[in-house]
Amino acid sequence: MAEKKLDFIPTGLCEELVAGEKLREDKFFTLLGIIGPIIAYFSIGLAIYFSPWFSWYKNALSDLGHAQKSSVSPIFNSGLLLSGFLIAIYAVKSLSKHAKYTSISLVFSALMLQSIAAFDEIYGEIHLIVSILFFVSAGISCVIYSIEEKTVLAALAFLVGLLTWILYWMDMYEAGIAVPEIISALAATSCVIQSALKSIGSFRK
Repeated sequence: MAEKKLDFIPTGLCEELVAGEKLREDKFFTLLGIIGPIIAYFSIGLAIYFSPWFSWYKNALSDLGHAQKSSVSPIFNSGLLLSGFLIAIYAVKSLSKHAKYTSISLVFSALMLQSIAAFDEIYGEIHLIVSILFFVSAGISCVIYSIEEKTVLAALAFLVGLLTWILYWMDMYEAGIAVPEIISALAATSCVIQSALKSIGSFRK
């Protein structure tokens, strides 16, 4: 019956309906590139708010996700898991259309973000490895994006993240490792959000 009804719809109108549906899908997947990072920072902020023991001078962000020592681990870890999932979908369904190699790198970064939550500090070296892989791959994603899209912001984001870690390991400022973690993460996700905003802007043309 559905096929018969479609026979009465003019071809031009059919094409417009399909194009409209495709545009709505593209917009939805593109928005995930903004929503994903926001969820991560919201969960981190909420976890810190409910953790008076947390200190930017002593702790790592992952301390919030310790399943045995942190009462807010469900908030922190579920936020990272959901954020990584949404960012991965964005990379595959939206970013890949105009920045293929960045999308591949970003999917890996998103998986490592989820791994940080799945393999919290209880897992010791495994947690350390996936954490390092996340920050390294996030930086690499910025470099690839700056090359593919010829954007200065992505290059600056990489440099900010790298410099933050170098200064930390050189003891140039007193802080817990959470400080370079959040700064480098913010720098990297600025590229993700920029790419999503760029795509949204193209929808209006």
